[in-house]
Amino acid sequence: MEILFLLVPVALILIGLAIKLLFWAVKNGQYDDLNTEGSRILFDDDAESLRPTTDSRPEAMSEKQAETRSEAGSETVPAAAELTDREKR
Repeated sequence: MEILFLLVPVALILIGLAIKLLFWAVKNGQYDDLNTEGSRILFDDDAESLRPTTDSRPEAMSEKQAETRSEAGSETVPAAAELTDREKR
């Protein structure tokens, strides 16, 4: 019975912290846009721009590809067809 004198205040403190965290998240916009992140994984907008070109000269690449290559060093991003071949194995 004496344990209730400890558990009840601890439970009330945890409930208070959970409510405070919920109000903080709502205030900071965590629940403003729930659909964008869920649909972002379905639509791959950058797949076409990240494919390597046959001409590896920087002036032949698009700006996005040049940035990707400079960030990745000398590595290239494999084409989508290569990715599907790897996934089949």
